Amino acid sequence: MENMQVGNARYLKPSDLPETVVVFPLSGALLLPGAQLPLNIFEPRYLAMFDSAIAGNRLIGMVQPALGEPADSSNLSHVGCLGRITSIAETGDGRYIASLTGICRFRLMDEVIGHQPYRSFHITPFISDLKSRDEEDTVDRAELLSVFRAYLDANKLEADWESVERASNMMLVNSLAMMAPFDPAEKQALLEAPDLKTRAETFIAIVKIVLAGSGETDSMLQ
Repeated sequence: MENMQVGNARYLKPSDLPETVVVFPLSGALLLPGAQLPLNIFEPRYLAMFDSAIAGNRLIGMVQPALGEPADSSNLSHVGCLGRITSIAETGDGRYIASLTGICRFRLMDEVIGHQPYRSFHITPFISDLKSRDEEDTVDRAELLSVFRAYLDANKLEADWESVERASNMMLVNSLAMMAPFDPAEKQALLEAPDLKTRAETFIAIVKIVLAGSGETDSMLQ
């Protein structure tokens, strides 16, 4: 991936990104560059947020509440991920079913005070997420897949292995990190990993801890 193409838009440089973004706080939700996050939108303030985004640049900032605080806390984690609305459908009962595709991570700066029912912040994007940094070859794909297979076996789950084999290392690591049922702190650690190699290693370490807790490590990782 030489540059970030998301839906019909390309994000190549800082000027392609907004200085401010509307923010959707959701505990346990992880969005990473290049991967997709499905969302079920039903709260009136977030329906209004998506209406505004669709009428504008289609961008939403996903961020978790501050770790260790209630899910409805006004305090937010400092790092989130910018996503583009790449699909949205009305359900007929007042909800939206939407999909965000990750563009790049960002750091929250100061809040923009306005009269909308949702929140907006100035952000500092992680510009390095927009371009490939020759990270594909830094991932130990064999170990990643071994650990993933062990996790599936331990939980009696199946995977579409043809799709897994076709996925790039970046797509594989980011998609696995997003799909895994980890707790919010582990999700945030994966988000804040400085590079793809570290994110893959963090994912592997977390899964090994989970398997060790279930007594599966020795039998399934050999």
